Amino acid sequence: MRRMKKIAATLLLGCTAPLGFAAGELPQVNLERAAEINGGRCMLCHGPEGDSSSPLYPRLAGQHHQYIAKQLGDFKSGRRKSDTMTGMVQDLTEEEMLALGVFFETKPTKPREARDQDLAAVGRFVFHRGNEFSGVAACASCHGDKGLGTEKLPRLAGQVPRYTEAQLRSFNKRERTNDNEIMHSIASKLTELEVKAVALYISTLD
Repeated sequence: MRRMKKIAATLLLGCTAPLGFAAGELPQVNLERAAEINGGRCMLCHGPEGDSSSPLYPRLAGQHHQYIAKQLGDFKSGRRKSDTMTGMVQDLTEEEMLALGVFFETKPTKPREARDQDLAAVGRFVFHRGNEFSGVAACASCHGDKGLGTEKLPRLAGQVPRYTEAQLRSFNKRERTNDNEIMHSIASKLTELEVKAVALYISTLD
């Protein structure tokens, strides 16, 4: 499936067409423009292939194009706060944000090896089963057993551990200003051990 998406996007390179598309298909977008934008700004933090050039920044490769476009729109509108990203997206159109989403979704992904297998095992337990004693819901109940997410929920698989940790803490403190309602109720119940464990386990998924 990933290979098919990559082929489809390659065929669309340089084409601009209506943005309507059927469920499960990638929309026709201007990938040349997306590559230009990526080369001029995104790759500085997220890497040329969206694989993240720093443990502080999220991996965008393989992320759902709808989710990326939504987050960029939220940064532009101020719904999601970020001094850095707000400035980066102010001049982007909706078409360009969607094109960036498609651009990054078609990039290859790869799991990371867990250096602490015991900690990853704790994360696996919480990810798939939650914690019934503290009321933490299983991550897999929304994001899927493999952490692949949906059109509306982000792909978690392979995400940079420190970024995942930071987002969970941000949700807990309500510093993350969008998509916060459900995630706050989960993140606020996680211990520091569980935050680190889940983030580490997620990074090993492909």
